[in-house]
Amino acid sequence: MSDGYRILSLDEIEPVPHRGSNLLPLRHALGFRPAGVNAWAADAGGQLVPPHEEDSGNEELYVVVRGRARFTVGDESRDVPAGTLLFVPPRVYRAAAAEEDRTLVLAVGGSVGKPFESHGWDSYAVADFYRQTGRLDEGRAVVRKMLEDLPRAWYVPYNAACWEALAGSTDAAFDHLRSAVDLNPEEARGYMANDADLDPLRDDPRFAQLLA
Repeated sequence: MSDGYRILSLDEIEPVPHRGSNLLPLRHALGFRPAGVNAWAADAGGQLVPPHEEDSGNEELYVVVRGRARFTVGDESRDVPAGTLLFVPPRVYRAAAAEEDRTLVLAVGGSVGKPFESHGWDSYAVADFYRQTGRLDEGRAVVRKMLEDLPRAWYVPYNAACWEALAGSTDAAFDHLRSAVDLNPEEARGYMANDADLDPLRDDPRFAQLLA
């Protein structure tokens, strides 16, 4: 790295599980801010891009970097070999599976006419992977950076509360949960009511106080 630029191979990025796929958290790894950019990896028969629609209005461009993928877009299924680009507009169902081993797909997304704003879902996937594999200090560092980057987004302290609850840090979880409720009481309490991640907190009287 020199003068602020970086050269990074996708194979250098540690994959993390996300919704049944292997996410290569490229935006998180680079601190990239102009657009959403990540990658997905799988061997033959494995899920690449998780099934979803971009209800936020994001357009997405997929590039098959290596291997071969089978994309389902809407009701159609297409074979997409390496070197092929696939554009998918918002609010259209999409998913992809690998047809060859070591298949890699790059995904870039953003909304027309809107500055990109990261919601931190990919960073949270990294933090949660670290928690599940016992790398708690690394996971907390990721959560802390999310809180610094998005100080007014209620869902960031909410996710931090979920992370700490699952990690067994009850007091820290309540501190974050209180921040989420302060930022957006209706949304935070709506999610709190049924979120299984917060089950370790439910018997604590502080939970009922925040939910009330």
